[in-house]
Amino acid sequence: MKHLYILLLILLTIGCKQEQKQPILTANEIIDKSIEVSGGERFNRSEISFDFRGISYFAQRKKGNFLLARSFLNVTDSITDFLTNNEFKRLVGEEFIEVADSMVTKYKASVNSVHYFSVLPYGLNDGAVNKTLLGEEEIKNKAYYKIKVTFNKEGGGEDFEDVFIYWIDKENFKVQYLAYSYNEDDGVGMRFREAYNERYVGGIRFIDYNNYKSSESLLSLIDLGKFFEKNKLNLLSKIELKNVVVNDL
Repeated sequence: MKHLYILLLILLTIGCKQEQKQPILTANEIIDKSIEVSGGERFNRSEISFDFRGISYFAQRKKGNFLLARSFLNVTDSITDFLTNNEFKRLVGEEFIEVADSMVTKYKASVNSVHYFSVLPYGLNDGAVNKTLLGEEEIKNKAYYKIKVTFNKEGGGEDFEDVFIYWIDKENFKVQYLAYSYNEDDGVGMRFREAYNERYVGGIRFIDYNNYKSSESLLSLIDLGKFFEKNKLNLLSKIELKNVVVNDL
């Protein structure tokens, strides 16, 4: 009996030490790990092109400098928009044209939005980003870190008031779900996205999304994961990147 008691004490001691060794991660550390498994430094020295809803997109990132572009056809001409760290330009046919300031703001936001979502979680370590670990949550019997992201007005872009929540797999640190709120003329809109069709191209992770909305206007952004698990969200669209090509710089 004495030997059994000693054995139990040893097992309990080992168990407690193992529990103590499990690190408590911060929101920044979780995002760092998520970026690393999604491509890491490859993002910062890459050329990426893809098609999305009939429009061609191109991104070049190197040592903190970026060029984001999109090209499409209107009725008579080809149009290419260019967005860099410093400026926005629009090429119509073979000539650059003057664009009204009000439209520049709109076009910049439109170009940046697609590129931003295409390489998430890259970008979540920018200086204007604020990250808060809300805790953990289970969705479909898997455990996720739940992280809230907001933006400073200075450096946060046109949509700095948007709020995001990311569900990051506790085992592999990959983003599996995200939700966000955005301002509309008649109030605040919300979306919930479920990742699928994961593939690595040139060492960078790309995913498509099922894009959901809620019919309940009073629903809180923070509760969208629970409503998704209960099948209470409506599938609105699919976010699919096609013809993805990645080159190193």
